[in-house]
Amino acid sequence: MEPIQASHPVSFKLILGSSSIARKNILAEMGYKFDVMTANIDEKGIRREKPEDLVLVLAEAKADAIMSRMNINDYKKEDSDPTLLITSDIVVVHQGIIREKPISKEEAREFLKGYSGGHVSTIGSVVVTNLKTGKRCSSVDIAEVYFHDIPDEIIQNLIDEGIVFNVAGGLLLEHPLTLPFVEAVVGTTDSVMGLPKALTGKLIHDALVS
Repeated sequence: MEPIQASHPVSFKLILGSSSIARKNILAEMGYKFDVMTANIDEKGIRREKPEDLVLVLAEAKADAIMSRMNINDYKKEDSDPTLLITSDIVVVHQGIIREKPISKEEAREFLKGYSGGHVSTIGSVVVTNLKTGKRCSSVDIAEVYFHDIPDEIIQNLIDEGIVFNVAGGLLLEHPLTLPFVEAVVGTTDSVMGLPKALTGKLIHDALVS
């Protein structure tokens, strides 16, 4: 159900189409209760040249994959509250190159050393699909992160810990090892972490309006 503080036109249910702990935490911080489903798509099999196009098509593909496992007619009953499915994707762009999850220790090290003393952009998408009406709303949010010099031993510790392999570009903004070396964030922290709150709230509202 929607949080009391939100001014949405009708009551509804939410499904988060992501296993990301960060996204779960952000959506919970927004005051929502939700179920979780995962898409399990081959993200590497979907390519686009522009990062904005890539994250949108990936989030849409995740929604389509989840919906393909549902009995959608159950969600279209007239007497039922609408159910909204939220899917999203994010990439890191460094020096014009799209960076997704690193696939090796060498690649993770290359990514993180490249960020040291420099900056990256995060391009994230949010797609909200109303399973009752079929209406789908989507948009993209962009943020930038500037870093101080990151010592080699910190980079090695992050790689040894292994979490860098689960996030786009190996970028861990709020990790205790990384945070002291973040100089500035232009945009919002929740956007960098994969689910921009303001945009998500707007798309939820828009998806409910007929």
